[in-house]
Amino acid sequence: MCGMAGILNLLGEPIPSIEHKVNVLGELIKHRGPDGEGRWANASNEVGLAHQRLTIIDLSDMGAQPMHAQNGTSLTFNGEIYNYIELREQLSNKWGFQTNSDTECIFAAYEQWGDQCVDHLRGMFAFALWDEKKKKLLLARDRFGIKPLYYALLGEQLVFASEIKALLPFLPAITTNPLALTEYITFQQPMTDLTMFDGVRQLMPGHIMSVQNGNSKIHKYWDVVFDHDDSMTLDSCQQRIRELMSDSINVHLRADVPIGSYLSGGIDSSLVAMMAKQQDSQNTQTFHGKFTCHPGYDESHFAQMVADQSDLQMHSIDISSADFIQNIDKIIYHLDHPIAGPGSFPQYMVSQLASKHVKVVLGGQGGDEIFGGYARYMVGYLERLLLGALDGELNTGKFPISFGDIVPNLTVLKEYKPLMGQFFAKGLFEDLPSRYFRLVDRSTDMQDEVDWGVLDKGHARNAFDEAFHSQTAFPDGQGQDFDRMTHFDFKRLLPALLQIEDRMSMAHGIESRVPFLDHNLVEFMATVPNKIKFEGGKLKQLLKSTYKDILPKPIVERRDKMGFPVPLKEWYQSDLSDFVQDTFRTEAARSRPFMRSDHILANFDQGGQFSRKTWGLLSLELWFQKFHDQQSKYKNLVKD
Repeated sequence: MCGMAGILNLLGEPIPSIEHKVNVLGELIKHRGPDGEGRWANASNEVGLAHQRLTIIDLSDMGAQPMHAQNGTSLTFNGEIYNYIELREQLSNKWGFQTNSDTECIFAAYEQWGDQCVDHLRGMFAFALWDEKKKKLLLARDRFGIKPLYYALLGEQLVFASEIKALLPFLPAITTNPLALTEYITFQQPMTDLTMFDGVRQLMPGHIMSVQNGNSKIHKYWDVVFDHDDSMTLDSCQQRIRELMSDSINVHLRADVPIGSYLSGGIDSSLVAMMAKQQDSQNTQTFHGKFTCHPGYDESHFAQMVADQSDLQMHSIDISSADFIQNIDKIIYHLDHPIAGPGSFPQYMVSQLASKHVKVVLGGQGGDEIFGGYARYMVGYLERLLLGALDGELNTGKFPISFGDIVPNLTVLKEYKPLMGQFFAKGLFEDLPSRYFRLVDRSTDMQDEVDWGVLDKGHARNAFDEAFHSQTAFPDGQGQDFDRMTHFDFKRLLPALLQIEDRMSMAHGIESRVPFLDHNLVEFMATVPNKIKFEGGKLKQLLKSTYKDILPKPIVERRDKMGFPVPLKEWYQSDLSDFVQDTFRTEAARSRPFMRSDHILANFDQGGQFSRKTWGLLSLELWFQKFHDQQSKYKNLVKD
């Protein structure tokens, strides 16, 4: 786990002041790797690589980067290759290994398979490999987007890094991309490879970029393919899940440093923490954040229940509004751009707590997307059932979950009654893409606060459709409703949560690992029929039934899991009132071309208890202040 960056002249010409530029890149991601650093440029000064090291595997200096191999390749790498032991055994007769690091396995895999080396890597990674013989740069990002990779093409130069902030000194100016802003206002995260910074793009999850002879090509090398195995039984499915999860936990425990686990009190993090302890009795450290001043947001009793049953040591932090005021500026800086919900704030605080005890921490991200845990799936499917009943299609096999199954479980939607009222008020019985777009659109209550006249809402819908109608995930053009909804979340919404996971852990120099996101498990789950995955019309039922023998019964049966809720609405009306007023009443805030600060303040407390509206607008303005209003901080860092 580290930070990586680099620069390349596309025409093969020397880059003026390359040593200085490479050092600037490295310094701006220094927090990602406090244990060591490396800077390198090739003999012709056409390419340079930077690296910041967080030592997790092979603590010796032999694992330092940028690493150079005997075949003329150089590498800077962020992440972990969990199957490095198996790769060493497979390739040892074809590659003379000089270190015990997982980094060197990328060299060996590239020598054996070329660009297709990524198909053989199991883990989370973003790397840049320079092939001196071919004068070729290969950039790669893991299948799920656990590790970040951004780039900017600036004339004849390509610059890239783990975080956008490292690229800002190379931009002619820091300006907002209006299409990316539209994506943020609509979804509160990017939907395409655009970023909020004009001129900066992200390499999408499961993609590689090859740069050679002045040309760059981007290729998708992986997608999950939904192909149900209707011969599967519940027992065989559960047995295979146990095998895959156990194997994933096992490889995620590979490290030469202490490991702990996040413990929220939900099924996913509880299962990961308990299984980690089962496989390694020394893995007892867990970490939890709570809001005891607001009982409706305190889930610590569920987390403690898991800790007590499995003999885990739970470290907890009581998070306050004072913590918010003290840390929100740093959180926005580390995030690079505003994203998703307010969960980044407590995640930052809990990561800070974990950094005092361990260097690696396991989390439960991905469980909801893989096993179907979000209530909006139930909302969307309920409407499809009603339409199917009206059209007489209930017995055609199109609906694997019946009314009889789903109705008794509708209590999970109790807290979603306001959303359902809005959802069913417009567009009832439209096609599934249109209806699911309404469910994930976060901008429906921002008509006054945002100047839609200068934004392109049509772009947001087009970006949504491109992802929803994936041809690689559904080669036959079909796909059941549950599959299409969960796949969209997995490919477009989950990466934002993974960005939070990465940034908030790396802000404190620790590595966050997500065992649910192992491609073997994900690919298997795409073959499971929905009648098994959602047996009895219950969300996440397959995961619950598979592990009901080890999870505490109240954890399995709880229906009020909130996903790290933050009492922002209550704070906005009390402790944070002055902070909010001061934020939006500055002259700079009043002059934003896309926002109307007076309307924002007038409507600020109209969001519901867990509304993302208030967080979305506040973090957007704080982002403008942190990067746009302070761009002189970056402007003079790079000089030819």
